[in-house]
Amino acid sequence: MLKGKAIVYGNNVDTDVIIPARYLNTSDPKELAMHCMEDLDKNFSSRVKPGDIMVAGKNFGCGSSREHAPIAIKASGIGCVIAETFARIFYRNAINTGLPIMECPEAVQDIEDNDEITIDVNTGIITNITKNKTYQAEPFPPFIQEIINAEGLINYIAKAVKK
Repeated sequence: MLKGKAIVYGNNVDTDVIIPARYLNTSDPKELAMHCMEDLDKNFSSRVKPGDIMVAGKNFGCGSSREHAPIAIKASGIGCVIAETFARIFYRNAINTGLPIMECPEAVQDIEDNDEITIDVNTGIITNITKNKTYQAEPFPPFIQEIINAEGLINYIAKAVKK
């Protein structure tokens, strides 16, 4: 179960905004987290708390294909990203890096900045505690949940090889 405050953005949040290209010379998650969202939200890194939930509109993660984007979001402390839709390459990069994401247009339309949110990633149930409302997202199939629980594809494969 994930729990945190909502940090809300709009449509078409691209990877260049999530982590600007000038920071792509590092792969250190902590450094990437310090610059996550800074061109869109200067206060993001100082206001995000571990477990917070990022909420966005349509086409989240569009733009260039960079794994740095979900790595930066995850390292910042975000527990999950809820969006109306995700750009397909970001969707797959999020799974590969172990960042939980959910598509739920109804929740996105209703959740406001700083609402307290809980998410059961196994069932897809999103609860807005602030508004006392519940939404249903499509949960990932078990094998993708295993990748996310392993903190990403590389860790998942490493575990499988050891078996």
